[in-house]
Amino acid sequence: MVMKNIQFMKHYKLWFAISGAVILIGIVMMLINGLNLGIDFTGGTMIQVELHQEVSVAEITDLLSEYNLSPDIVHSGEAKTGVIIKTKVSLENAERTEIFNTINSKYPLTSSDFSADQFGPNMGEEIRNRAIIAVLIASVFMLIYISIRFESLFGIAAIVCLLHDVLFVIAIYAITGKSVNSSFIAAILTIVGYSINDTIVVFDRVRENIKKEKTKDYMALVDISVNQTLSRTLNTSLTTLLVIAALFVFGSESIKDFAFPLLVGVSVGTYSSIFIASPVWALTRAKFGKKSAYAAK
Repeated sequence: MVMKNIQFMKHYKLWFAISGAVILIGIVMMLINGLNLGIDFTGGTMIQVELHQEVSVAEITDLLSEYNLSPDIVHSGEAKTGVIIKTKVSLENAERTEIFNTINSKYPLTSSDFSADQFGPNMGEEIRNRAIIAVLIASVFMLIYISIRFESLFGIAAIVCLLHDVLFVIAIYAITGKSVNSSFIAAILTIVGYSINDTIVVFDRVRENIKKEKTKDYMALVDISVNQTLSRTLNTSLTTLLVIAALFVFGSESIKDFAFPLLVGVSVGTYSSIFIASPVWALTRAKFGKKSAYAAK
């Protein structure tokens, strides 16, 4: 079998520029508009209504337009006969009653068909803080593990790649204006684990090739390693993406909220393990690394 010899590292500046541009645009959009935070983070009101029939989101939106709620409405239930209405507006009891009467005037309801809960921003702050702590702890342990198994420069490159993936996904949300909710946080934590796994596969082959190839051209060494692991990387990622895409297309709205950041994250994680982590390691190794301990063995 003829070995592939694609020179990925030749255009590493272009890959860095693409990632930098997307993240920079995302930062600018965040400074201008901020992230579209859901009620998990801002506080607000969630209303659940059982309509006993499937009603389009557009109809419910139009029915409630007089209240200026800017609601996020999704279907609930297997038959999609219910709706969940989320708004950042904190509704008083009288206002909830008005909404109940408005919906009831078109779709007859009983009191058990309608429920409302109010949320404060404190829960969102707790979710956010715990997620940040989780990512930081994971990063520290990953850095320690990779430094022991490989070397410290591999660990630094992996953490740079991890940071890139998280910032890239956040930038996509800032650019598209999609709502950031608790599902987004769960997806980010999943992406962190997936991304590092893909990166380690490439780094493991780089470590093996350091022992074989007596060269200080680390870019060429990375090219060889990436080409050798390319089929495995693409096959694994494509299989994962097909499953996530199916969830996004056929799943409920809440599943789509979880699947969308996963689609972006897995795609970016695959991209970054090849085009970001690998050249970052090669550049830092060429600048700071001493003669490989592996080559001496």
